[in-house]
Amino acid sequence: MSPLRVGVLAYPGCFASEVFGVPDLLTMATHVAAAQGPVQPAYEVSVVSPRRRVIASGGSVLDVSAMRPVDVLIVPGFELSPTLDLDATLANLGPEVASIRAHAASGTAVVSICVGAFLVAEAGLLGGREATTSWLFADRFARRYADVRLRPESLVVTDRGVTTTAAFSAMYDFALQFIREHDGPRVARSTARVALVDDARSTQASYVDSELVPTAGREFSLNVKRWLDQNLGARYDLPALAQEFHVSTRTMLRRFGEEAGETPLGYLQAVRVRRAKHLLETTDRTVASIAADVGYRDPGAFSGIFARHTGRRPREYRAIFHRRREPHGSVRRTET
Repeated sequence: MSPLRVGVLAYPGCFASEVFGVPDLLTMATHVAAAQGPVQPAYEVSVVSPRRRVIASGGSVLDVSAMRPVDVLIVPGFELSPTLDLDATLANLGPEVASIRAHAASGTAVVSICVGAFLVAEAGLLGGREATTSWLFADRFARRYADVRLRPESLVVTDRGVTTTAAFSAMYDFALQFIREHDGPRVARSTARVALVDDARSTQASYVDSELVPTAGREFSLNVKRWLDQNLGARYDLPALAQEFHVSTRTMLRRFGEEAGETPLGYLQAVRVRRAKHLLETTDRTVASIAADVGYRDPGAFSGIFARHTGRRPREYRAIFHRRREPHGSVRRTET
């Protein structure tokens, strides 16, 4: 039998690890099968793209081949950050969406990894089908594609030739299922052992962290909070923050206040103080160094803000709550 042709669709901003994750496990399976007896090459894998040059998330440049007929087309996920303009991103990936649609029309089986499901849905392949995606973005997906029968608890869902998977590591759940179907359960089981991959998972429900799931009606403030968290040490600049979210400063203050019950600056100061408390408790760094780490060039200003939030100056706080390290990595609180 000729090897099964597997194509992985690379595109700007895709996760490089999701481009190579499934092919790497298929390679392991080939070696495992060969160790159990003579076999013909089972898979022919290529990384394909409608573009000549692809830069993945993180700046990795990927070598790609031109689009070609394949038996299975795998669509990796991309960096769906809180500030990403999803409409613009999907519009810019028009050539990839068209390629997915064309392959499906020719009878190719299509597989999405994580939020690659957004691309497959844009291609019109998931309407009326059951599907899954990352639990973190399931609500966003469901609102955008109301005609998809979403199963957010599932790790892998296959419906009439289209397969979708949950977040990131679910690509291995799919790959093991794929190997099980094409090489048999023995090869799949041995491959899982060699790769230290769990081959007994059945749901992503146990991984859901409700605190990370955006609450309906609060998406704007939650996205702003994530951005502030990620830029904790940067100078606070309300106009720049508003520009980041494509709103006026007045709209930023109004929408954030309505959803969060405080100002962006008030939230940022509270987060900075929490970070500073942790550093005062667990390190011997100077107060000035900690102040700079959480975004304050003036230690005096930092000390005043810290005192307003905690009732104590930074040095007083450290004297009470600093934890001294003991041998073998144990930690105990300093006695006063």
